[in-house]
Amino acid sequence: MTNCSSACPTQDHATFGACMRAKNLQLNPNLSDTQSSKDWDVNLQKYRDARAQGIRPAGTTAAQIEHAEKVSDRAGLAFDANRPMFDVAVD
Repeated sequence: MTNCSSACPTQDHATFGACMRAKNLQLNPNLSDTQSSKDWDVNLQKYRDARAQGIRPAGTTAAQIEHAEKVSDRAGLAFDANRPMFDVAVD
């Protein structure tokens, strides 16, 4: 008796759970749109990068992050959405 599913190509997993994990199944319907998930991850990484530079965008959307970066570049100071001490026009 095997612990693997009938579709498992290796049939060598110690448990059925290990077999299922090896298949990388996506069972959460909220994660079914992988492009949205990838876009979300990209935006969060851009946000982390901006924060590492001292920039504090108003949010995690691409537009908010890009605005904060442009304002920071033009002003020569790190933008802080919580303390908008300056407003620089961006194109």
